[in-house]
Amino acid sequence: MRLKSFHAPTMVEAMRLVRDALGDDAIIVATREEEGGVRLTAAIDDAEQPLLPPPSSHEPEQEPTAYGHGGRSWRREPEIDIVDLISDTLTRHGTPAGICDRLLNTIATYDTGDPVEALSGALDSIFTFQPLPHGRAPRPFMLIGPPGAGKTLTVAKLAARATLGGRKVGVITTDTVRAGGVDQLAAFTKLLKLKLLAVEDTDSLADALGVQRGVEQVLIDSAGRNPFDPDDMNDLGDLLNAADLEPVLVLPAGCDAAEAAEVGSAFRELGARRLLLTRLDMTRRLGSLLAIAYEARLSFSDISATPQVAEGLSALDAESLARLLLPSSVQHATRSAKQTGTFS
Repeated sequence: MRLKSFHAPTMVEAMRLVRDALGDDAIIVATREEEGGVRLTAAIDDAEQPLLPPPSSHEPEQEPTAYGHGGRSWRREPEIDIVDLISDTLTRHGTPAGICDRLLNTIATYDTGDPVEALSGALDSIFTFQPLPHGRAPRPFMLIGPPGAGKTLTVAKLAARATLGGRKVGVITTDTVRAGGVDQLAAFTKLLKLKLLAVEDTDSLADALGVQRGVEQVLIDSAGRNPFDPDDMNDLGDLLNAADLEPVLVLPAGCDAAEAAEVGSAFRELGARRLLLTRLDMTRRLGSLLAIAYEARLSFSDISATPQVAEGLSALDAESLARLLLPSSVQHATRSAKQTGTFS
């Protein structure tokens, strides 16, 4: 696969340059407005099309020139490499500069032309991945996070996954203050033919856990907490200390990167080590996801990209995260090149 960048005063002119150089089979990978025009990055399989067609016998070959210096008012850029492509991708996602630098410095050491392979390798060297188990869990999971993060829906999805997999699961909620908090989860557990236990304090939580012995997973929903309110966090800490629990931080994608990192760090102080991300279906810029995991030293676990309970969650690893970040057009071009054996 060959990537090439073109710069022209208008989109129409840029598209014409792409067709002239790469033909009609070229795939547009990225577009970007720049001073004086636009930049298009396109991809083509080497075996299907020469990078530059020979000049017409009826038209003298012209040297590419910059704007305003004679000849055509455009310049043909040199081929871009994987580092350039991924740098543009990370910038588009609003990734903090420090994380970009670490990823790009790692990618620069790889000998590969596959952007998915390069980015996934770099992500794997910096971040950790610990999806929630499908089977027996050694400790109950308590889902924690700020209000509106999607904890209740996530508990329902985890319970559905376990039930549909033929495993015994117990469901507890501590969200007894929020209007409709218990009712929302009760509606889900009723459909799954599960008994929901609602608790209001640490003693009743310990009792509820006692009657859940023998199940393969225990899932605990919690009320949303303000990470910057000491009273909220102290109350949550008391619940977590009531038994041997594993807190799992649930946060929505698409937040401000710096703000999200501070939220993640606050919940890490209460013992959270895994990060479960929601609302991926409503988010296009994912730099905050990287910022949370990096600054708060959290492991990526699972993601939710649909409000449908039955469609559940997806485990996250380095490759799937790289695919989330990279434009689909880049991945399509890479797959096509591999299938035809022309990947370079």
